[in-house]
Amino acid sequence: MICNSTIFGPIKSRRLGTSLGVNLEPNNGKICSFDCVYCEAGLNKDGREDTVMPTREQVYSDLEAYLKGDHEPLDTITFAGNGEPTLHPEFAEIIDDTIRLRNRYAPQTQISVLTNAWQIKNPKVAMALRKVDNNILKLDSALPASVAAINRPNTGEFDLEAHINDMAQFAGNCIIQTLFLTGNTVDNTTDAEVAALLKAYTVIQPKSVQIYSLDRKTPFDTLKPVTREFLDGVAAKIKRLGIGVSVTV
Repeated sequence: MICNSTIFGPIKSRRLGTSLGVNLEPNNGKICSFDCVYCEAGLNKDGREDTVMPTREQVYSDLEAYLKGDHEPLDTITFAGNGEPTLHPEFAEIIDDTIRLRNRYAPQTQISVLTNAWQIKNPKVAMALRKVDNNILKLDSALPASVAAINRPNTGEFDLEAHINDMAQFAGNCIIQTLFLTGNTVDNTTDAEVAALLKAYTVIQPKSVQIYSLDRKTPFDTLKPVTREFLDGVAAKIKRLGIGVSVTV
């Protein structure tokens, strides 16, 4: 599902509550540095009618107009939408704008960013993510072959070990989000997969880990969700590491 506006929702998020979405990607297109097999926005080759990102000024104006108006209480303003928000060339400046608007109009509301974390090697992006309440970094596997099959980074330069070490720079000021799934060509539920993820969580030391499975239509009908029993089992192992964990079904 492609978003067709810069500000969308609010939606009832399984993990974030009442969430007002901010889409920094084209209104009718998708731009992302990953091409995840389960992405609800579809594959990167789809939805390419629009390639124009909203300007910083447009994001500010649209968000201010919403926050100034009558609306239900928000739990979070969430940067998500049609792809990877940190690819916007003025991402850091937009985060600063959003913090100012939040403080003025909705001081009880948190700011969240859902990111695949590939841009955190950029110091400006990393600094912006340190400023938000919920810096949510995607890590679906800690094994290179599975990342290639599930997340499908759009660069041959993707170094998973370096990527995990880059996540550790936040010194606990991050949340790791892991989606578990199975299918004909992908499966990150094996003992080896879970062991590798646990090792990665230990390196990153996030303040918490969010684990969940498929809940919406995906581009491939061969993908299957995992059971609550499996998620609870993984959660117990994460808790033994001394790291907070939440399970969403």
